[in-house]
Amino acid sequence: MQRIPPELTTNARRMRQEPTRAEHNLWQHLHTVRPRFTRQLVIGHYIVDFACRSLKLIIELDGGQHATLATDLERTRYLDAQGWTVLRFWNNDVLGNADGVMAAILEAVARASTHPQPLPCKEGSLPCPTRGHPA
Repeated sequence: MQRIPPELTTNARRMRQEPTRAEHNLWQHLHTVRPRFTRQLVIGHYIVDFACRSLKLIIELDGGQHATLATDLERTRYLDAQGWTVLRFWNNDVLGNADGVMAAILEAVARASTHPQPLPCKEGSLPCPTRGHPA
């Protein structure tokens, strides 16, 4: 496993201690969500705003400076290539419509955590509809 550069760790800690207003507002809602999210996670040579490791789901909050940045596209491509899904929201959306942003996040969490093929029932357990037994 590759070691995280110390300057990224230092920056991530500082960003956790000094969140933007939008990050603080979203964290007030997000920290209760399960599976668990973490703030300012280092992935490769990037620091992401919020991430759920188990679902490989990232939430990025963008201010006006991100409107035309090509580096955001490059960053998203890198994270996608690592198997992460990136959701982006504008700071204004978080500050003005936190419930709507949370609804979108919870929908993404539900999609990411739903397994397409449930595990087979255990032998000797209750009747199992996936084996042709009545439910």
